[in-house]
Amino acid sequence: MKLKTKNLLTLAELSKKEFSQLIDFSIKLKRELKQGCNKPLLKNKTLTMIFQKPSTRTRVSFEIGMYQLGGYAINLSSNDMQLSRGESIEDTAKTLSRYTDCIMARVYDHYLLEKLSEYSSVPVINGLSDSFHPCQILADFMTIKEKKRKLKGLKLAWIGDGNNVCNSMIYGCSLSEMKMSIATPKGFEPKRNVVIEARKSSDIELTTDPFKAIKNADIVVTDTFTSIHDRDPKRTKKFLPKYQVNSDLMNHAKKDAIFMHCLPAKRGSEVTSSVIDGPQSVIWTEAENRLHSQKALLTFLIRA
Repeated sequence: MKLKTKNLLTLAELSKKEFSQLIDFSIKLKRELKQGCNKPLLKNKTLTMIFQKPSTRTRVSFEIGMYQLGGYAINLSSNDMQLSRGESIEDTAKTLSRYTDCIMARVYDHYLLEKLSEYSSVPVINGLSDSFHPCQILADFMTIKEKKRKLKGLKLAWIGDGNNVCNSMIYGCSLSEMKMSIATPKGFEPKRNVVIEARKSSDIELTTDPFKAIKNADIVVTDTFTSIHDRDPKRTKKFLPKYQVNSDLMNHAKKDAIFMHCLPAKRGSEVTSSVIDGPQSVIWTEAENRLHSQKALLTFLIRA
């Protein structure tokens, strides 16, 4: 299948059908890999990866994913490129487009991705920006589908900061027709325009009460309270202890609820070790699924 969109920057570019097909194809690729069937769907194709931010899961999953698909990935930090010497993002995009079949960029400012995609003639994937993290959400919904056997009609509770992951999670819930209840301190809500758009097809609730958000939840999700670009120690005090996902809070979700976290986690801050290492946690499957969901995305974007 070929996606109608050339780029994936937020998830909003996808239709509900495309989102569903991506999730199902991710599960299929995972099953085939486990069975020893590794088809070179992107033989001789090249992915260029640009990193302004440090990465573990994003870099490893994309690099290994391209290898398993029969292609090749090249890793570039911003210091490796002429961007560090003042070359424009427009010229960079036009140049890379002549060499590679796809560009994945992990950046600070989302605007950089928008400019990169505007001037690139090949697909551009958001590997994380300060506003969105669509690749993480593809892996998350793949994990939910594996564990719950469905998406539509489930309730997802987001506890903590309305950050980039939360913004893309809202789009994911909208595309899968899941209810989402988001508990954040005042002033830390997700992007208003994202919520407004998602509410056209899904029930998105905003609250300051984590116990209200988590009631009857099938999935409980949190993330760090401080992002890479924001290390203000005073920031965390606005979240603790009220927004910490601990055993007491988890007890208010459904008994068979699963716990998710995109990682890296700060144990004892946004989540306790008793939860992250507990029987409801699916974080390691979630992390593994970055590989399979990104292979599906790359195939849908690049393959003719």
